[in-house]
Amino acid sequence: MGIEDASMRNGRALSDQWADSVVVRPRTTEQHITVHKRLVLGFAISILTLIIVTAIAITLSVSFERCAAESSGALAANGSSNSKWKQSRDGNISHRDTEDGQQPWRHLRLPATLRPRHYDLRLSVYMENFTFSGEVNIEFECVNSTKLIVLHTDRLEVEKVLVYSDSKKAGAMRIQRRFHYQPKQVYVIALHREMKPLRTYKINITFHAHIEHELLGFFRSSYLLNGERRYLAVTQFSPTHARKAFPCFDEPIYKATFRVSLKHESSYQSLSNMPVEASKSDEDGWVTNHFSRTPRMSTYYLAWAVCNFTYREAVTDNGVVIRLYARPDAIQSGSGDYALHITKKLLQFYQDYFKVKYSLPKLDLLAVPKHPYAAMENWGLSVFVEQKILLDPDVSSFSYQMELTMVVVHEICHQWFGDLVTPVWWEDVWLKEGFAHYFEYIGTDFLFPKWNMEKQRFLTDVLHEVMLLDGLASSHPISQEVFEATDIDRVFDWIAYKKGAALIRMLANVMGQTLFQRGLNDYLMTHMYGNAARDDLWNKFSEAMQREGKDINITQVMDRWTLQMGYPVITISKNDSLDNSVSISQEHFVYDTDAKIQNPELFNKSFQWQIPLTLAVGNSSHISTDTIIWVSNKTETHRVGHMGGETWLLGNINQTGYFRVNYDLHNWRLLIQQLMTNPTIISVGNRAGLIDDVFNLARAGYLPQNVPLQMISYLSQETEFLPWHAASRALYQLDKLLDRTEDHSLFSDYVLRQVEPKYHKLGWPTTSPDGSFMQAAYQAEELQREVIMLACSFGSKHCHRQAVSLISDWISSNKNRIPPNVRDIVYCTGVSLMDEDVWEFIWMKFHSSTAISEKKVLLEALTCSDNIFLLNRLLNLSLTSDLVPDQDVIDVIIHVGRNPLGRHLAWRYFREKWDILNSRYGEALFMNSKLISGVTEFLNTEAELSELKEFILTSGGESAPAFARAVEIVQANVKWHILFQQQFYRWLQKAPDG
Repeated sequence: MGIEDASMRNGRALSDQWADSVVVRPRTTEQHITVHKRLVLGFAISILTLIIVTAIAITLSVSFERCAAESSGALAANGSSNSKWKQSRDGNISHRDTEDGQQPWRHLRLPATLRPRHYDLRLSVYMENFTFSGEVNIEFECVNSTKLIVLHTDRLEVEKVLVYSDSKKAGAMRIQRRFHYQPKQVYVIALHREMKPLRTYKINITFHAHIEHELLGFFRSSYLLNGERRYLAVTQFSPTHARKAFPCFDEPIYKATFRVSLKHESSYQSLSNMPVEASKSDEDGWVTNHFSRTPRMSTYYLAWAVCNFTYREAVTDNGVVIRLYARPDAIQSGSGDYALHITKKLLQFYQDYFKVKYSLPKLDLLAVPKHPYAAMENWGLSVFVEQKILLDPDVSSFSYQMELTMVVVHEICHQWFGDLVTPVWWEDVWLKEGFAHYFEYIGTDFLFPKWNMEKQRFLTDVLHEVMLLDGLASSHPISQEVFEATDIDRVFDWIAYKKGAALIRMLANVMGQTLFQRGLNDYLMTHMYGNAARDDLWNKFSEAMQREGKDINITQVMDRWTLQMGYPVITISKNDSLDNSVSISQEHFVYDTDAKIQNPELFNKSFQWQIPLTLAVGNSSHISTDTIIWVSNKTETHRVGHMGGETWLLGNINQTGYFRVNYDLHNWRLLIQQLMTNPTIISVGNRAGLIDDVFNLARAGYLPQNVPLQMISYLSQETEFLPWHAASRALYQLDKLLDRTEDHSLFSDYVLRQVEPKYHKLGWPTTSPDGSFMQAAYQAEELQREVIMLACSFGSKHCHRQAVSLISDWISSNKNRIPPNVRDIVYCTGVSLMDEDVWEFIWMKFHSSTAISEKKVLLEALTCSDNIFLLNRLLNLSLTSDLVPDQDVIDVIIHVGRNPLGRHLAWRYFREKWDILNSRYGEALFMNSKLISGVTEFLNTEAELSELKEFILTSGGESAPAFARAVEIVQANVKWHILFQQQFYRWLQKAPDG
């Protein structure tokens, strides 16, 4: 029987109609009267009965309305007394909701009348037809009197519902009506009598559903092993998809314990958050695994999997068992050993740092072929897409190893920030994602101190990247109000992750490491196994500061940063009328200054921050120790150390603050002169920060266009990786803006003049006599890679010849001697310069390679072709082939768009395939946003802007924040060409050759 037929059999086909009408008019009787033609008396009696029953129904309906109205009270914050959270819950109820107050199933949030305590969940999984059936028993407490049970279900066929009271009265409670209300994905059970406060009740629901192909809820995936297709099924419940697998109270605040049982064919194994407590085998070849009871946790952290995987194991000193599960061939090759090794170290690191023990007896890491995200931190069963956890040391580049390391560090951090202590509601999702993203750099520094991640790579990869987004008028506060269910997915964006991390880093530097750790420990200890809001964290930090005699109100400071969108630009100028004083002003930084005129409602607020500005004074041979100045007003005057005519000022030391710094033009000239004569006087972090600030200030019109170009003329003397990395990011952005202009060669030639001296000095990675690669120190290897990439990208003939030579050697010998750290550069350069046979060779190697990291590099190299036919073929194959993971489909489209010859092709393909792409990634908005921004960010003509606006109108995408950002970025690109392109090229025409 099909799903639709089953729903009608269960009485659900009429349920939405009843839901709309129950309060408007009394329910009519459902009794059907059969009239016998010869029994007139019987007919009369039936009419009388009908009248009586109708009267009773009206009475019940009035009572039911009163009951529903009483059930709209508010739940206390389940372990958190934060008043702002209560206000946010009340704020979610619109005027329409007030009118419909007797229909709580219409609200975004569940009615706060019931609180779950424990779930017993039993599932039978049928892998042969990808279905499952289940039975859940939920024990819950009644908080306020109500006749209604409202909980979440989505795509489940509910078969039977029973409700029991804990009172001595035996038997199930009588159900008046039950129905599914799809607009809010809830299931409503209306009882005949009220449930009473402080009493516990149980609900028993049996159900069945499909194991979806879509990568959300309980979904299926597959892989090839020795030519045989094998299947697995795994869960992805964050943020709102547990309801696709079992009926539940699917909000973070409703924490409960869970006991899971999984029944499946014995040829499979099953995993869940906790270890197997008991296992029972049936004679028919099926097995049932009973898992131990979990701690109190939110529904979206529950997880299970049914698969044919094998594992490697490690045990910590505290006895925690760590297993990494993956395809048997990946385990056998040792691809999971690296992640297993660092996970063992990380569990100990986080326990020592937070001074809170890991809560579970085991931690499983599961590598799946397809997943909507890089990874998911389910408590005790973290799930990773294969590319983010399997490492092949012989072929993986350092960049791949670093990215994989940071994903693992991120997910292990979540076992504390997220799993143990969970945000009250999605508006503060950054409380877990920002922390985990920040600790990617802290935890990686612990594993590899020489990488210097927090003081260096954090700047280019987090701070500079998120400031690009947060400088748009279409940005949003890091704490976002959530009014509709569709808003929940949207809070998982780079603002939450990267801005959250940047603000936490800024605060950690203001507080100092000791007090910061003390505040975190108090926060975790106070709220463990419960929920917390941002004020709970700020209060713990304030208390830690006060105990040391530092009276800083962290809430007052941080609310400015979390409740306002964007960030400030600080302008520092020497004050000529006063000795040794500087004028410091702050304003909201926006790339498009016209946005303040075009959006007066958005910018009529007085954006103002409390800014911890560190400031130093320097000259050609010395820089002072920095002092901290709290800037709270629009304009302030402060006295600093002695300043002469050749003394320069430097703000935001080591870029610990989340803001840009601008200076008067004289100070900029002095800083550029300092970089030309002796750059090491200024720290590595600040050299990178100056480059990022100067390019972005010029892009927004705060500075003349020649200032950033003058600054990078010092690069040939730069010996550190980080400033080169900051410069390359800025230069690639400019290159995409200019690559279709007539004078583009002026720009590329100028960049190449700055790059080639360093390129020829550093050369290429060397090999030893036995053909193995000579491993250089991390910073040296990354600098060499960055310079080679710039040289090849901007047209160095020597770089091109070297890449072609390496590709030709590989083809002729069938032995890949290309160093892993530059393979992506070599592959891409070779494909772009050589003939179609090279493209076919790379395509063949993509199919035959078993190394996950190598497959990704090979696939992206195919996007570098200058053959439109091949690019179009690649786009179509990537979307339809099972060999290309979903994450890589998006990357292929984006990389084709980054190819100047493929830009229009990718943009057209995106529009033509939008319905397919949106249906595949629509609910995984993080991936969808990445796709939209990646395809549109380099459009820069009036015609392309018109095409974008027209597409948004016709595709119904006008409400998507990613499209709003896309329009703003393309408008800014067009505006830059109008305002600054001529000025930019005029300077280049007069620029010195050096």
